[in-house]
Amino acid sequence: MFKRAYTFDDVLLQPQFSNLTSRRHVDTSSELVAGLSLKTPIVASNMDTVCESDMAIRMAELGGIGIIHRYLSVEDQVAEVTRVKTHLNFILSNPYQIKLTESLDSAVDIMVEKNVSSLLVVDETETFCGILGLKDATYVAGALSRYQVADVMVGLTDVITTTPSVTKSEALDLMQNQRIGKLPVLNEAGKIYGLITRKTLNREELHLDATKDAKGRLAVGAAVGVTGDYLTRVKYLIRAGVDVVVLDIAHGHSIMSIKAIKAIKAEFDIPVIAGNVATAAGAKALADAGADGIKVGVGPGSICTTRIVTGHGVPQLTAIIEACSAVDVPVIADGGIRKSGDVVKALAAGASTVMLGSLLAGTDEAPGGVITRDGSRYKMIRGMASYGAALGRSKRAGDEVSEATPEGVEALIPYRGSVGEIITSIIGGVRSGFSYSGATCLAELWQTAEFVEISPAGLIESRHHDVKAL
Repeated sequence: MFKRAYTFDDVLLQPQFSNLTSRRHVDTSSELVAGLSLKTPIVASNMDTVCESDMAIRMAELGGIGIIHRYLSVEDQVAEVTRVKTHLNFILSNPYQIKLTESLDSAVDIMVEKNVSSLLVVDETETFCGILGLKDATYVAGALSRYQVADVMVGLTDVITTTPSVTKSEALDLMQNQRIGKLPVLNEAGKIYGLITRKTLNREELHLDATKDAKGRLAVGAAVGVTGDYLTRVKYLIRAGVDVVVLDIAHGHSIMSIKAIKAIKAEFDIPVIAGNVATAAGAKALADAGADGIKVGVGPGSICTTRIVTGHGVPQLTAIIEACSAVDVPVIADGGIRKSGDVVKALAAGASTVMLGSLLAGTDEAPGGVITRDGSRYKMIRGMASYGAALGRSKRAGDEVSEATPEGVEALIPYRGSVGEIITSIIGGVRSGFSYSGATCLAELWQTAEFVEISPAGLIESRHHDVKAL
């Protein structure tokens, strides 16, 4: 028995009458899960080439949210969540540090990798000793490996510091009067409590639409598995302030997922997003088990080969529609989105948010460095069921390398600059898409949206044609 199923390129939304005078009047806010609203209905995927703390911070600032991937040790994953939760504090916790006996070339490598202009220097007892600036390090004569950090750093006697009791206004006055850009915060023992910079003093006012928790901290999610240490991870992630937990399993309609949902919900008070599924039955099974959100998508991702390897999957638009028809909890459309119009179609089909992977992987905020090949710049992306990802899990999280056939690939993706530019462009298209359906918000889009099936010729007609694009 066969039934017809559709993906994004198989349909268009039929234009509707609109009372809108400007797309600025469109409200794109939506719920990720009950009680956690996003002004921008976009989630950064829990992939190790997409989302760690830098991406999660920027996504939350832009009104979305990021999900920290699980292929880290418990301690490292907690540290990534902590970085996000403390980002809006004017005192930056856990600033980058280096021992004074380290080589200068190691220090420069760290600053380049972390994209910072200085490091706080400590001795073997973790006592603060001074600051090493990138300019100081790069102006020395000869090879950097000949020097230690202690040879070049600005020593403690020449550094202005403060205490943890300092207020925001006091810190601002001190930095302005002393004409300094960084203010180390030391405890009574002379150890580093944190760091204040001009950026940390001003950043909260710059992001009025940021996704925040009840305490005013940036919101962030984290992924866990369904076996092994997942309950321990959830415990420590909650202590770090995580806002939502995402179960990371390729085939979510399984007894393992159901058991994991029930175990987490029985022990902890934390929203759980489960998946991935591609059917109404799968979505309902997870919702009945207690999931607060359902992630939909089996095989639509750009680097996923599940459908080729296993012969299973459902074209993404049909999967979204069927899942949404079966559950009352929010649905996250995960995979297959290449353009802003696909986001509009996914939302119109009933999804509350969309999860993006490859569209974000080439940005500055994604983990990993830029690779230059044949004069063009790229970043790496890989499916989390790829063999390379399995090796990474073995090294970083202690997982055994699976003997299963890989269901993803590793690839290079063009470097795209800042994720802010990507999200701004997508949301501009989404706002226009809402207006074409005569909708001012997501609830109205769900009511007014009408899909029409198109032929292959209709798809060709939809794209630019008969011209050479500049």
